[in-house]
Amino acid sequence: MTMKRRALLAAGAGAGLLTACGSDTGRGGGGGAGPALSHWYHQYGEAGAEQAVKRYAAAYREADVSVQWRPGNYDQQTAAALLTDAGPDVFEGGPTLDQIQGGQVVDLTGLLDGVKDDFDPAVLAPKTYDGRIWGVPQAVDTQLLYYRKSLLEDAGVQPPATLDELVDAARELTDGKVKGLFLGNDGGAGALGGTPLYAAGLELVTDGGEVGFDDPAAARTLGRLRRLYADGSLLLGAPTDWSDPSAFLQGLTAMQWSGLWALPRVQKELGDDFGVLPFPRDGASGRPAVPVGAYGAAVSARGAHKEAAKAYVKWLWVERTDYQQDFALSYGFHIPARRSLAEKADELRTGAAADAVRFTADHGHAQPLLWTPTVQTLYQDALSRIIKDGAHPERELRTVVRKVSSELDRAKRTS
Repeated sequence: MTMKRRALLAAGAGAGLLTACGSDTGRGGGGGAGPALSHWYHQYGEAGAEQAVKRYAAAYREADVSVQWRPGNYDQQTAAALLTDAGPDVFEGGPTLDQIQGGQVVDLTGLLDGVKDDFDPAVLAPKTYDGRIWGVPQAVDTQLLYYRKSLLEDAGVQPPATLDELVDAARELTDGKVKGLFLGNDGGAGALGGTPLYAAGLELVTDGGEVGFDDPAAARTLGRLRRLYADGSLLLGAPTDWSDPSAFLQGLTAMQWSGLWALPRVQKELGDDFGVLPFPRDGASGRPAVPVGAYGAAVSARGAHKEAAKAYVKWLWVERTDYQQDFALSYGFHIPARRSLAEKADELRTGAAADAVRFTADHGHAQPLLWTPTVQTLYQDALSRIIKDGAHPERELRTVVRKVSSELDRAKRTS
């Protein structure tokens, strides 16, 4: 499950969510002899993940760490709990911009002394604010373009390296039984998000906190996505959505946008008859684009044992590289957040997995902290109107740029 499918929500949830969190903090019951700490995780779908993180916690001897596996709307539960004394000491999260600006999390910059450069910078950037690090990345999830080698070869189509080539390839590969491309049942607005803008050489938010896509290239690129929809090249109404590779495996589409998590299943069913690509570059200033995300371990500022919690996070997500590699590759399929671990992992050294690691290192980008849920909704709604309704890209983007700029100014004023 990727960070994109679990967009972190802002803090400040209502009192009803406090009740949902309950009074059970999870403290106590671990294996250590020191202070009692609670560690919250969202409910992963991968078999064995819960048992693994509980095993890690039980091995820590400097504190009595108890893990809580939190089903339901984890992000809202956590946001609400951080406003109370009943919240976790350590929690899995972004953390969000509101949590950082609201003083709800502890500065973890010092935990990465001497190893910061080993962490993938694309996933470390959204954990960094005002030059300080507020969360330690755990494992990297990414999204890629899967393509069926035999179908492309039979049609005389090369794997697309540009967005124009992707549009043409999707059209050529579409026939009565197979669609050329699957970007999700909504036509791609939800799955792709800002990735096409990065492929055009743009950004969502500049280093200075300004809108990064106030550029004619943005409208041209999003207009090409509309061409895919208008050409009838996109698979729509599939039994499962883009995060599940079933449509690709069942031969409903020759190419599909999906996550790295799908790769083992695709490889098991198709063998060598598939490849992966980044989202293709667009325009003279474009570049291939690979969206990445990673939950991180953060420490609550309301915890009674903040230094002990920091020491535990450092032990688990900085020092215990064996646990980090186990977490990334034994339960689901992810890239370790540490580059040195990704380079030596046998599972990631050959074939499509090695390509995915290389693409992520060379072309990875993550949503910036200032890209808040409000901003994302504004942009994504406009993208949906462009793709599905044929709305004019320039007009839609003018409105979005104005609204996003206002929201970014609000976020900066809060800091």
